[in-house]
Amino acid sequence: MENQPVYIPDLSPEFVFQASRSGGPGGQNVNKVNTRVALRFSIARSELLSSEQKQLLLEKLASKITIDGLLQVVSQKERSQLMNKEACIAKLYALIEKALTPQKKRRATRPTKTSMEKRIQGKKLLGEKKSLRGKVDF
Repeated sequence: MENQPVYIPDLSPEFVFQASRSGGPGGQNVNKVNTRVALRFSIARSELLSSEQKQLLLEKLASKITIDGLLQVVSQKERSQLMNKEACIAKLYALIEKALTPQKKRRATRPTKTSMEKRIQGKKLLGEKKSLRGKVDF
């Protein structure tokens, strides 16, 4: 059973962008131009996500959600505001997709006979090596 791609609607109408001064590359440009971009998205107030999707996102992304209930993604790697904006959008969609993708159930397996024998053999060798470290009688 393969993981089906999760359908995420176009959320761009609900994005709120804020630009500010950035650290990092850019030389003197860094001091003059607002290239750092912060993207804010309110999961709870979204009209494009279903209630199940909202619930899942609020649970799985709880550590990334601010006190105001906003999911915030920041990018300041690029030297242009537009490229940082695109990076923020890509990061947000990746976060949402990862959170909405159902986890594959783990199937319990047993160790093979060979792997068990190998483990025991390794333990015996280690024990033998340690026993040889004892006092030597002359």
